[in-house]
Amino acid sequence: MKFKLGRRAFIAAAASLSLAAPVFADDHKVVDSIHFLIPGGAGGGWDGTARGTGEALTGAGLVGTASYENMSGGGGGKAIGYLIENADSQHGTLMVNSTPIVIRSLTGVFPHNFRDLTLVSGTIGDYAAIVVGKDSPLNSMGDLLAAFDADASGTAIGGGSVPGGMDHLVAAMVMEAAGKDALAVKYIPYDAGGKAMAALLSGEIAALSTGFSEAVALADAGEVKILGVTADDRVAAYDAPTMKEQGIDTSFVNWRGFFAAPGLPADKLAMYQEAITKMYATPEWEAVRARNGWVNIHNSGDDFRTFLEGQEKVIGDLMKKLGFL
Repeated sequence: MKFKLGRRAFIAAAASLSLAAPVFADDHKVVDSIHFLIPGGAGGGWDGTARGTGEALTGAGLVGTASYENMSGGGGGKAIGYLIENADSQHGTLMVNSTPIVIRSLTGVFPHNFRDLTLVSGTIGDYAAIVVGKDSPLNSMGDLLAAFDADASGTAIGGGSVPGGMDHLVAAMVMEAAGKDALAVKYIPYDAGGKAMAALLSGEIAALSTGFSEAVALADAGEVKILGVTADDRVAAYDAPTMKEQGIDTSFVNWRGFFAAPGLPADKLAMYQEAITKMYATPEWEAVRARNGWVNIHNSGDDFRTFLEGQEKVIGDLMKKLGFL
């Protein structure tokens, strides 16, 4: 069975999705300060997205200062619950999230969903990757598949998300597309990307399912080898083979974006959206985007809602096929 949750399906999920931002000459400060709430630990994709966005916004002068708070727990549910329960005091906070907010609502990991928050803006896409430690005997997806065939339970794949979460879903998609039984994959969850990477380097798991931007940083440092990327074509940020060129007909890109507390005043929401929109035209953002291998995927407000509703259907249908729902 082959799954193609690639860029076409990703983009088709919302007819109004915008892939380009207008260029603004005026780059004066739009927001005095932003406090970024990160639902996972250090070293994960949410952490990198929040800190990279804050770096670009402050570096470009669009935001005066940025602060960051990591709040792990409940597969991201702790941070969402905190934002909702303390809404009146959180008007200066933006919470980063991504595809898991849809997945974990569908699976009932937490009772809230994106409709319980103020939708600010979708900002980027990040491909997924399967990586191994630098000293691993595995050098290609073919090697990993052979190891899986020889000993499925001994070829554990880890990730920085809960069972049935994003990293698990990507690993299952890839193995299913390679003709393997996705439900036979031994997946070991970790609370954050950094912890998952430590498990890989210690040999606790054979491979790691992670975001491409996280994989690039570790590959550049010489700590991992990237076996395959879920892009349609090789990505300029790092010359790693795609799944497709290795005969695994699947592709996927994980969106990331920002949410605010329910009841956020309209003028405050407009300021956040203006700052993010202007950010795309700055060299500071381009530097952050390029080094992480992100794809610019910008949609605000109602467009963001339409997109997320499309994601619910696309992801939900896929999870049913894989037996996760």
